[in-house]
Amino acid sequence: MAENDFDSSEVWDEYDWERFLQEQDRNTEKYLGLLEQYMDHPERDEIIAREMGWAYYNDEECEVEVSIGFQAEEDFSEFEKSEFEKFSDSPIYQETVRFHNMINSWLEKHPHVKEHPEAIRLTACSAICGAKLAAALCGEDQAEIGMTIAYLKRALKTANDSLQAITCLFQIKLLTPRQKGILTRQLFCVRDPVIEFIGNYRAEWRRRYGPL
Repeated sequence: MAENDFDSSEVWDEYDWERFLQEQDRNTEKYLGLLEQYMDHPERDEIIAREMGWAYYNDEECEVEVSIGFQAEEDFSEFEKSEFEKFSDSPIYQETVRFHNMINSWLEKHPHVKEHPEAIRLTACSAICGAKLAAALCGEDQAEIGMTIAYLKRALKTANDSLQAITCLFQIKLLTPRQKGILTRQLFCVRDPVIEFIGNYRAEWRRRYGPL
């Protein structure tokens, strides 16, 4: 997918958006790698910009850009806050928060488990799931159904990864059968609605645009 495809008037489906998001993931990994490599280099920003294929601006140009965009960014952040507040009251987000809090509570009572790779994986996935849901479902216009589905699929993946982590922790006896059952039931309070959302949005896509 070419860079200028993002500005195309063509409606993207979930697979177009997934390819775009994967490309952003690769760019983020590349950027973080370059940042680590050139952290102390005097020309760090210029080198990173060149390696990433970005235009490089000097400090004076950046100050102009920041001063022009500051007010607009402030206004937009207020809109984002308002939209997130609406989403944060939704049942599925509340279930996600409850799941994440249950994991944190369990780890606080069993601090020796905190550093285990599967416990770290479970904590991270439960947090990421909420973030992906927020990206998918904030807002009301449903203008980008393909993007919504793509983010929902990412939320579903983190939910499935959480389930795998719970199973691994149970198998190595860091979770009791009761703890496993409680966490699994709560996870499915998140996972099942995500699957339902994906089905509903795909049906809406087909209604608007035809078969995928």
